[in-house]
Amino acid sequence: MARIPLDPPRTPLIRVLEWYSKRAYGKVLEPLMAYAHHRRVLIGTSRFELSVARWKKLDPGLKALAVMASASAIGCSWCVDFGYWENRRHGMPHEKLHDVPRWRESEVYTPLERDVMEYAEAMTATPPTVEDDLVERLRQRLGDERLVELTAMVAVENLRSRVNAALGLNSQGFKDSCDVPAGASR
Repeated sequence: MARIPLDPPRTPLIRVLEWYSKRAYGKVLEPLMAYAHHRRVLIGTSRFELSVARWKKLDPGLKALAVMASASAIGCSWCVDFGYWENRRHGMPHEKLHDVPRWRESEVYTPLERDVMEYAEAMTATPPTVEDDLVERLRQRLGDERLVELTAMVAVENLRSRVNAALGLNSQGFKDSCDVPAGASR
């Protein structure tokens, strides 16, 4: 249960955000409603997220796995739920998304994907446990520009996940809308 009310005063800005959120995601995103209690935080976070969405150097699949690994390590059920839904919409296989919390035991990932998730977890640890050899492997395969984007994406997800977890924001059921219901015929 959220630790802050998710019904901020319905200003014109909030009404526009609710409309956009329903149109884009099918429901009002709870983090938006939490941030809406502080107009400058809401606007600053929204502008920042729009800027982050324009980072396009890193492969989207690698970016998604890094974000999901970080959210999973922190334990943000809202971020894992939304990330699953968002990445299924973009064609990522169910198995890759489903196995993120147990990526070390799963056989669905490439060596590069494993390094990316290891890096995301190492960055997310407190204190960070990033090792030189892992960074060098990633630099060799991604290059400096993509490594910087990967690092920044993991840091962004740490911000998102930690805020959501601290405010008690839990799954909104996004993942449920992706899965084929039990007993459905094909």
